[in-house]
Amino acid sequence: MTGPHLKLSRRERQIIDVLYEKGQATALEVQENLLDPPSYATIRSHLTTLEEKGHVRHEKDGARFIYFPTVHARSARRSALQHLLKTFFRGSREQAVVALLDISPAQFSDEELGRLAERIENIRRDKKR
Repeated sequence: MTGPHLKLSRRERQIIDVLYEKGQATALEVQENLLDPPSYATIRSHLTTLEEKGHVRHEKDGARFIYFPTVHARSARRSALQHLLKTFFRGSREQAVVALLDISPAQFSDEELGRLAERIENIRRDKKR
């Protein structure tokens, strides 16, 4: 499966991340939210490329263009996670979850652990149906 993230350069992913975080942004707002940002003209060029690739759309607001991501954040997350699973965990969801739990196990609250356990139990119950 090829997801939207596979067609993006590092900088394009950073720009899309800003748009997901803010919901919408002008080129200047994107530039202001990037670490070590390129020039404004370069940001506009990237946004145009992202629009041509179908990842971004814009609406005109007076003289400004307001940019929006076209792929719903949930779909983008799922695609990115599938790529992560395939690339780093040979497709193993178990290994990925264990790696996430190992990052900082002491920082999980009892409530978070309870929700995770409940989610696992729901999956088990649904599989039996």
